[in-house]
Amino acid sequence: MRVLRALTVAAAAVVAVGLSTPFAAANPSDPLGGAPFGGSPSGQGGNGGNNGNGGNNGNGPSNVTVNPYSVHQGSTMQVSAAGCRHGGTVWSAGNFPQTNLSAGSIGFATVRIFNHASPGNHTLSVKCHDNSLVATHRFTILRGNGAQGGIGGSFGPSTAETAIGSSLVGAAALGAGVHVMRRRRPLRGRA
Repeated sequence: MRVLRALTVAAAAVVAVGLSTPFAAANPSDPLGGAPFGGSPSGQGGNGGNNGNGGNNGNGPSNVTVNPYSVHQGSTMQVSAAGCRHGGTVWSAGNFPQTNLSAGSIGFATVRIFNHASPGNHTLSVKCHDNSLVATHRFTILRGNGAQGGIGGSFGPSTAETAIGSSLVGAAALGAGVHVMRRRRPLRGRA
């Protein structure tokens, strides 16, 4: 019974330390001053070709958007465009391979940025299968790989964090031992 209590307290300490570690999360905003979650840094959004008026009266790609606007090398980006009812293609030379845009009133494509793509501002192009018009939209490639989402993230704990965590686990184990020792019952035959 005593061992069960000690194990329960130790398990609770391990769970508490495990849950207190920070989760890695990608920064949705561009540290270089871009716009978060699509749109352009100037707040204009993506209106496609025809001087930003949304294509040629609905007869070609329009309202092109990207999410996220700023993306790391090797990461994925969602591209959407209206007006390509029969699908289309999305490309950006040297940044990601030509990718198919789905059919429908709003077409979607997920593109993977090359690991070796050069950081900076770039332009992607969208063309419908049933039209020769091409719409463009700007996006930014950030240097390096993004966070490796999930538990653990892209950074390991520092030496100081490891020392603090170990001392907390040790203190919890010591506290559990003291608690169990103080709660001991007298043996039979002793009063």
